[in-house]
Amino acid sequence: MIEAPSDRPSAASQAQLQPTLSTAEDAPLTIIRPVRGWRSLGLRDLWPYRELFYFLTLRDLKVRYRQTVIGVAWAVLKPFIQMVVFTVFFGKLAGLSSDGAPFAVFSFAALIPWNLFQSALSQASMSLTTNQALITKVYFPRLIIPIASTLSNVVDFLISCAVMAGLMAYYHVVPTVWIAVLPLLFLLTMATALAAGLWLAALNARYRDIQYVSAFLVQSWFFLTPVVYSAGILPARFTFIYGLNPMVGVVQGFRSALIGSATHGHTAHVAALHVGPLLILSVGIVLAMLAGGLAYFRRTETIFADVV
Repeated sequence: MIEAPSDRPSAASQAQLQPTLSTAEDAPLTIIRPVRGWRSLGLRDLWPYRELFYFLTLRDLKVRYRQTVIGVAWAVLKPFIQMVVFTVFFGKLAGLSSDGAPFAVFSFAALIPWNLFQSALSQASMSLTTNQALITKVYFPRLIIPIASTLSNVVDFLISCAVMAGLMAYYHVVPTVWIAVLPLLFLLTMATALAAGLWLAALNARYRDIQYVSAFLVQSWFFLTPVVYSAGILPARFTFIYGLNPMVGVVQGFRSALIGSATHGHTAHVAALHVGPLLILSVGIVLAMLAGGLAYFRRTETIFADVV
């Protein structure tokens, strides 16, 4: 008699399945939670892409002066022409105070950090839209793009410093020992531009109106920073409010280090606005802006490829 095959597994099959089921039931439970705090910013993810920093920075630098008649000489002509215009109109005609220093040196000492900040901020705010093709085709930490756009302005800064050295030698202006803090002031300038640039870049990727707002913002920021005038014209009671602009501390720091009190004395702007407290205030504000900009940039990074 032939028995019909049964769908019920045999005892041997049950014995083979039993260890598998037991192993699955005894496996540890893994719970995946989103990271919080500074780890959520993904700053460690930037290190494997360090070579991309170099190539994007070099590309931005080459594109800036490609197909130009005088090339890198624009890095010299732009601040030099600005200095001449400011000296003629604000120093000679308007008669603004230069705190005892030659107005050319006075204005150029402020133009060095300001031009670095302005160029870095403008390029960082537009970096995502100008790299649309790259963002939509391959994955990499998007934070690299605004940082590379900011770093590409370092060469212009170094050239401006060389021009400043020539001006100081021409006018026989001797810097003080505080010139040693210029690298820290340079880092503070870059951090200020990056902090504001992260906010504007992320917003500009979603709302194209930001490109017009950023141009107006930079122009207004210029007049709120003592580039062509002495900060000493403000009453001392407005020192704290005026110092909320982080570029005030940077510009005052550059002037104090380059022009110095040894040659021209502690004039009104140094006495009324203490550079040290201003710099401390600037550092605090920039750190808050940078932390908020990084957090907002990372939070909106996932939609850049869809809206850029």
